[in-house]
Amino acid sequence: MADKLDMKSMDITQDNIAKIKALFPSAVTEVMGDDGKVKLAIDFDALKQELSEDLISEKAERYQMTWPDKSKANVLANSRITATLRPDKEKSVDFDNTENLYIKGDNLDILKLLRETYLGKVKVIYIDPPYNTGNDFIYEDDFTMSADDYAEISGQFDEQGNRLFQNNDANGRFHTDWLNMMYPRLKVARDLLTDDGVVFISIGQDEGYNLIKCCNEIYGESNRVGIISRMMKSGGNKGQYFSPNIEYVLVYAKNLGQLEYFREPLSDELIDKVYNLVETEGAKKGQRFRIMGLYQAGLGIRPNQRYWVECPDGSYAIPAGTTFPTLVENASKVLPQDGDGVWRWSADRYLAEIKNGNIYFKQTSTSSLLDEKGNQSKWNIYTKIWLDDRLEEGRVPVDLITKWENRVSSQELKDLSLPFDFAKPVELIKYLVGLVANTREAIVLDFFSGSATTAHAVMKLNAEDGGNRKFIMIQLPENCDEKSEAYKAGYKTICDIGQERIRRAGKKIKEEGGLTTQDLDVGFRVLKLDSSNMQEVYYNPSAMTQDILAMTVDNIKADRTPLDLLFQVMLDLGIELSAKIEENVVNGKTYYAVNGNDIIACFDDDIDNDVITAIAKQNPLYAVFKDKSFATDSVGINNEQLFKTYSPSTVVKVL
Repeated sequence: MADKLDMKSMDITQDNIAKIKALFPSAVTEVMGDDGKVKLAIDFDALKQELSEDLISEKAERYQMTWPDKSKANVLANSRITATLRPDKEKSVDFDNTENLYIKGDNLDILKLLRETYLGKVKVIYIDPPYNTGNDFIYEDDFTMSADDYAEISGQFDEQGNRLFQNNDANGRFHTDWLNMMYPRLKVARDLLTDDGVVFISIGQDEGYNLIKCCNEIYGESNRVGIISRMMKSGGNKGQYFSPNIEYVLVYAKNLGQLEYFREPLSDELIDKVYNLVETEGAKKGQRFRIMGLYQAGLGIRPNQRYWVECPDGSYAIPAGTTFPTLVENASKVLPQDGDGVWRWSADRYLAEIKNGNIYFKQTSTSSLLDEKGNQSKWNIYTKIWLDDRLEEGRVPVDLITKWENRVSSQELKDLSLPFDFAKPVELIKYLVGLVANTREAIVLDFFSGSATTAHAVMKLNAEDGGNRKFIMIQLPENCDEKSEAYKAGYKTICDIGQERIRRAGKKIKEEGGLTTQDLDVGFRVLKLDSSNMQEVYYNPSAMTQDILAMTVDNIKADRTPLDLLFQVMLDLGIELSAKIEENVVNGKTYYAVNGNDIIACFDDDIDNDVITAIAKQNPLYAVFKDKSFATDSVGINNEQLFKTYSPSTVVKVL
């Protein structure tokens, strides 16, 4: 008989317990759950004993950060939900071909739904959460509800279409509420990162310290890449003691040991200033380079790095020191020795580099070198550093960003004729994503997407370097103030602004890029968080009464479409939501093929043996039907046998 789809988000608690069991089998036991089923549970006393020579007292002092409801925030990160994501083709752009996603709804619920499908697949996360300055709106996660109540309302919004409240500094839980919002979201987001992935978080001074402590706990202090200071504006007369001009970007790796070093491109200004010499002869004629002294003071005593170097006029030079090697009047027969005053390179390396044209001699009256007579040399000796080599390698970025002040973003939105305040500059996010190596095919996630600056930055970066990065934007459909310019312009929610920005920015990038950007993916699939497509009876069949059993019960809610069902199935089976979807017809019945034949799903009624046989012959990885799809009971019974005959490896699922 075909298996029944679970249709719930990943059970992270049981997954974590299984991992602990692998390390400490004695710390895991079995208990009877409220549903009457046996499941694994942690024996915390046994686990403590495994981790300490002495049993740790609950009251023992320890180094930690805590706040009211922190444990509940942790539980919230792991709690299961029965929500789903429903596609909105009308608001999407190039729905059938795009690999980008724009998802509307509570970002915690959405991250949970994405956790199984995108586990370890997101290379870069950038977020710009509320700074908690006293006037910000933050997510309201109700810790007074039971897990069942929470699951039941998950994905639902209040009459205003949001689950936000204004957290002003008169609130006695001012920092607590903000931390309880951020902690579970950061924890779930970590699971989505690749092992060499990285998260960038913009933050102000109000919660900067708390966020660092929070990230140290979730990602590990050893995985902190750095804290970037960013000049958001210059000047100003706000504040009573200092005018605030600086904010921060926290940078954490999933695993610092696997994160490649950051490099940034050389700027035109740096190239013109530093690489100001041009080769005049040889194989590299016309190439630009800069010079670096072959001798650097303070290198200490090194073997084979003190020797005479022949200069263009036939004289010899050596760094000042107390020992002098034997002078051989032939540069190909230098006799190095140990001693003070050494070159940066060994004798063998020097001979190879001069042969390749990588040594530069310059006459000077200020040389620190000595000639063979013990007098000041007329020459300084340098190594050539070629611009072409450095262009590929890039340079190490500094942890202070002074470019791209916030006023730049205002102009960017003005150029798109979009009314929105407090966005980050496109170039800032493009720069941060560009620091991470090997992102040309990466998924970039922003779960506080606002006006969708991150999507704009990803498209622009792809246009510039030919990459195929995909973005996932997540944003609660927060209502625009009715007095705002955005509302007057017809934008009812922040999501309306974000989606329109992607449309306009994508169009502009393609127009400016010409032929080179015609294949650029500037589309996006719009999905919205909603309650499960399945009736409550699907999750609790034991709760059905005899009256219900006497009726013809459909597991699926009446207002849900086949495409709605398909996306919930994709989530449940771990298929990326950007996967290619083809709609086909066999014997008058419509079926969907996802990623070729990863999933073939048919949700029409009155399916007969011929339809099932046609699907089975395509050898899908999964075949999915509604429980009520089959024309007769015998067709439903034959379903399993037909797949055993034509495609025995196919996993058959029913809703």
